[in-house]
Amino acid sequence: MSTQAPKTKAKPGEAERAKTTVRDFRLKKKSGEPITMLTAYDYPTALAVDRAGIDSILVGDSLGMVVLGYSNTLPVTMEDMLHHCRAVSRGANFPLLIGDMPFMSYQVSVERAVANAGRFLQEAGMDAIKLEGGRDRAEAVRQIVSAGIPVMGHLGLTPQSVNTLGGFRTHSAAKRLIDDAFALEEAGAFSVVLESVPARLAEWVSKKLSIPTIGIGAGVGCDGQVLVTHDLLGLFDRFTPKFVKQYARLHSVMAEAFASYKADVEARSFPTDEHSVTIKEEQWQALLKELDGES
Repeated sequence: MSTQAPKTKAKPGEAERAKTTVRDFRLKKKSGEPITMLTAYDYPTALAVDRAGIDSILVGDSLGMVVLGYSNTLPVTMEDMLHHCRAVSRGANFPLLIGDMPFMSYQVSVERAVANAGRFLQEAGMDAIKLEGGRDRAEAVRQIVSAGIPVMGHLGLTPQSVNTLGGFRTHSAAKRLIDDAFALEEAGAFSVVLESVPARLAEWVSKKLSIPTIGIGAGVGCDGQVLVTHDLLGLFDRFTPKFVKQYARLHSVMAEAFASYKADVEARSFPTDEHSVTIKEEQWQALLKELDGES
C-alpha cells in the first residue's frame, strides 16, 4: 500500500500538489517544519486559503461570533457547522479540513459524540474533527478515533467553557493542562490546539508530546500556528485579541467602498454606460414605433 498522500486535481493556474493528511502533520513535527492553519467558513475564503498553500483549514465554531453575530460560540448548532463545512469543502482541495464540534454535540454521551463526529466526514466533506477538553473527553476521543475519525484536541482557553474558565494563575492549572495533553495523546488525538497558554508552558508541552501542537496565543514554541481569518484580515470589528497580528484591515476598506458606492448612487454617477446593458439604436427605434402603434 502506498504511503504517499493522494494527489488532488489542481484548478487552472495552480501547481499540482498533494492533499495534506494527518500523517503530514506528524512528519512536519518530526522534521521541525511549522504547520500552518487558518479558519474558513465559506467557499471564497476556503479557495483563497487553499491557494495560499496553507496546510490546514479549521471550520471553527468561532463562526458564531465572526459570521453569525453571536456574543460567544455557545449558540452554534450542528446544522450551522455542517452548512459552513460543506461550503468550505467545495472551495478547498488541498488543506486538511477540520470541523469544529459545537457545544453539546459531544458532551452528552460518547455515543452521540461518535455519531456527530461521523456527520462531519459523511455529510460535510471534512477530514477530521476538533473538540474541546482533556481527560474529561478522553473516552469520547478514543471512541471517535476507533471509528476511523481523526481527532484534534483543544486545551487552554476553550471558548465552549467560557462560563468556567480559570486561567493559569496557579501551579495546579498548569499541571492540569499537562495531564490533559498527555491524556489526549494517549486517547489517540493526532494533534492538539493550545489556546492562550503561557509560551513557556506551551513550548514544554510541545516538546514532550509526540503529536503536534497548534498554538493560538501560545508562543512560537508550538509545532504550528492557527488564527481566526477574520481577525487576521481585520474583518471582525468588536475586538482584536492580544495574540492576533493583523495582516490587513479589510473592515475599514469595506466601509470605505460601501460609502463610495452610496455617494455615487446618490450623485447618479453610477451606473454609467460602461456598467449598463445597451440596445442597438435600430432595435430601440423599431420598439418605439411598435409601442406608438399600440397606443
